[in-house]
Amino acid sequence: MVKNMTPLVCVPLLIMDVVAGILGIQAEIAQNKVHHLKMGIFECKDASYQAFKLGLAAVVILAVAHIVGNLLGGCICIRSRRDNQETTANKQLAIAFLILSWITLAAALSLLIAGTMLNSKSRKSCGLSHRRILSIGGILCFFHGLFIIAYYVSAKAYIKEGKPKPQIHSNPTGHPA
Repeated sequence: MVKNMTPLVCVPLLIMDVVAGILGIQAEIAQNKVHHLKMGIFECKDASYQAFKLGLAAVVILAVAHIVGNLLGGCICIRSRRDNQETTANKQLAIAFLILSWITLAAALSLLIAGTMLNSKSRKSCGLSHRRILSIGGILCFFHGLFIIAYYVSAKAYIKEGKPKPQIHSNPTGHPA
């Protein structure tokens, strides 16, 4: 059995977040290829089915990466103020990266879903310009990958340091105890 599972978890998580980011950026490119008319801050454009598919795939992959990272990272929580003051550096890092991963997930998913929904309509839509929503969501996927991997590593380090070390008892007589 593999003793150190960290690379086996971190590499697929990073790949999923990078793929989600690339799909978000590709969705933006596909969206920009459709016919649009811009007048100041207002814009009329056709929906792009290709951008819809790419954006939806990015949303699903990002969500799966977040769920997997959180499930495999374990539960790191603070129950009280005193518990917070007595925590180790690894636990504080794990909590900070967990919060950052949730913030970037919320921002990336919001932007990716909004950009995807703009392309879900089968008719021309007019309104305020929504430029670069999908690409910004895609870029946030890269940051999410860094934060979720940092969370996983620090959570596992905290869990590992909390385990008692095996004690070796020596018997001065040389006979087994």
